[in-house]
Amino acid sequence: MGRLFGTDGVRGVANADLTPELAFRLGRAGAAVLARHTLDQNRRPRVLIGRDTRLSGTMLESALIAGLTSVGADVVPVGVIPTPGVAYLVRRLRMDAGVMVSASHNPVEDNGIKFFSGDGYKLSDELEDEIEAQLGREGGGDGLPRPVGEGVGRARPEPRAEEGYIAFLAGTVPGRLEGFKVVLDCAFGASYHVGPAVFARLGAEVTALNAEPDGSRINVGCGSTHPEKLQRAVRERRADLGFAFDGDADRVIAVDERGEVVDGDHLLAIAGLERLRQGTLPQRRIAATVYSNLGLVEAFRKAGGDVTITKAGDRYVLEAMRQGGLVLGGEQSGHVIFLDYNTTGDGVLTALQLTAILKRTGQSLSEAAQVMRTFPQLLRNVRVAAKERLAESDRVKEAVAAAEGLLGGEGRIFVRPSGTEPLVRVLGEGPEEGVVRQAVELVAAAVAEDLGGE
Repeated sequence: MGRLFGTDGVRGVANADLTPELAFRLGRAGAAVLARHTLDQNRRPRVLIGRDTRLSGTMLESALIAGLTSVGADVVPVGVIPTPGVAYLVRRLRMDAGVMVSASHNPVEDNGIKFFSGDGYKLSDELEDEIEAQLGREGGGDGLPRPVGEGVGRARPEPRAEEGYIAFLAGTVPGRLEGFKVVLDCAFGASYHVGPAVFARLGAEVTALNAEPDGSRINVGCGSTHPEKLQRAVRERRADLGFAFDGDADRVIAVDERGEVVDGDHLLAIAGLERLRQGTLPQRRIAATVYSNLGLVEAFRKAGGDVTITKAGDRYVLEAMRQGGLVLGGEQSGHVIFLDYNTTGDGVLTALQLTAILKRTGQSLSEAAQVMRTFPQLLRNVRVAAKERLAESDRVKEAVAAAEGLLGGEGRIFVRPSGTEPLVRVLGEGPEEGVVRQAVELVAAAVAEDLGGE
């Protein structure tokens, strides 16, 4: 059996892979491990739980509460709230840990469980491994306490939690946002109320799409992975800009006044270069992943800044930011981390920060996005029989060298196996689209030939 925790918590098809029984055991094991590491032993551990709108959310939340309280932890369920809201509220309410029940941008049938430590950060690999090891002992006598009577934990909701998060978000924007017509696609997810509420509180004229807590439609043809409806709505309403969140609102994709998509790389460029001009970008540097466009690096270097490149995944971006003393980083997919405000990617916060920049500069979003040119980029996913042999394939190494020769010093070729599927991903990038395509096809063919491609 592989590692239970993936790059973003425990995920699977709810009630099939991710069962309430597993959630109960995760609650017990998680509370026990976190208690050993972070909690004051003289009082009950306190754990905050949030969820998105998925139909399976209350089932898994209930199982988690049962598991946590069964070892004597007190639980504060805050209901439907964005993942970054949990990260913020754990700190604000001085909780010992937080749990988010969500599968982010995944399909309706999926769900996930993600733990946060008391400082609002996702757990380290080491702590997740410890929880998993503790979980492995369940069923054979886990040795964890089973208090009775007054020793059993209690679940007490915090009705003002969402309002606290909304007030925090509003407080990150200097002044007001009157004069902006904004369209928000809430993906029938966790931002359905928070997103429109905070923009309206700041004076923007808001049109909200897919803003009902309908877990049967979360991410279905909408949100950050399907911005087409948002693009049409921005054009039809002659709005200034639009934002599409994913199911748990930790990422956002923007749409400019012409209805054109503005991805996470451009959001990083706009926010980062504005901070660079203002002298508020520590180390004159941001963090981004290997999948970010080369145009992002070019834009920062031309402005006298730079970009730290990390492995794919927002946890690696955050790790590099913390190690390097950086406050801004993210992914092309729209995970953007403003570390001086929150400890994880926050889609609503990012949308507010971008709108505030446009107000300050007087630019439209299409004008602001011109700070970065987009290099042609092509990604091929090659289905193979033996992805584990990629590192030792001389045939692929030769093809990569030949592709790099085609691209010259201005482009790049990047090859890696998928972490979850029998695929090898081949990414090519450079100034000329035709050359990029030729380079990618060359490497993809080598991968298919040598690793048993279909």
